Amino acid sequence: MQILGIIPARYASTRFPGKPLVDIAGKSMLQRVYEQAKKCAQLTEVIVATDDDRIFDHVIAFGGVAAKTSPNHQSGTDRCAEVALAHPQYDVIINIQGDEPYIDPEQITKLAYCFNTPDAQLATLIKRVKTEQELHNINSPKVVVNKLSEAVYFSRSALPHVRGQEPQNWLEFYPYFKHIGIYGYRADILQEITKLPVSALEKAESLEQLRWIENGYRIKVAETELETYAVDTPADLELINKILTVVNRQG
Repeated sequence: MQILGIIPARYASTRFPGKPLVDIAGKSMLQRVYEQAKKCAQLTEVIVATDDDRIFDHVIAFGGVAAKTSPNHQSGTDRCAEVALAHPQYDVIINIQGDEPYIDPEQITKLAYCFNTPDAQLATLIKRVKTEQELHNINSPKVVVNKLSEAVYFSRSALPHVRGQEPQNWLEFYPYFKHIGIYGYRADILQEITKLPVSALEKAESLEQLRWIENGYRIKVAETELETYAVDTPADLELINKILTVVNRQG
């Protein structure tokens, strides 16, 4: 099975313009993501997908592979679909977030293994929720999972509602999972889902993956114990570096 890792990267960002090129201990954030992805033995190739010349030139300069894409894409999924269409030799596409400079290759591997199941159309990762704050954080989508390790629903709310119990006690009665935002797609399915119109559920929750579920697509999930650290703002970057400094000292 041929698997292509794609890192969508755009320069424009309301909260952190130029984010992919920010320096982290001598390397750009994008280069760190790229190098982590390249460590995953399951990936046949890794490509950065961007519509920005500065990002494209930077990737080429550090020895990476990049592809120019349309500036009109609404999501990283759409950007991945354009690159995948130009590389039909790949069976599976993995969409790797360009703002997670310390992503662990093991997470990419777990996602890739989902496609060892022939009926897997789409895949993503989940992680057990362990704190009340995390459970009720609307910026951390939760996932309801069935017995087949497939996502039934994604929500910014804590689902399911535990009847008769106070919300602060729900973790004692049900195993909640949060969504880790890395996706895998069968190549043909990726082309199909990007042609779907925005759905009612997607609009309501502002979660793209609900469009796929509402249209009958099945999303396999794999559980990870590893945390991900995304950089959305300069403050996030500062916090992540502090956390990892502590972790490195302890290790």
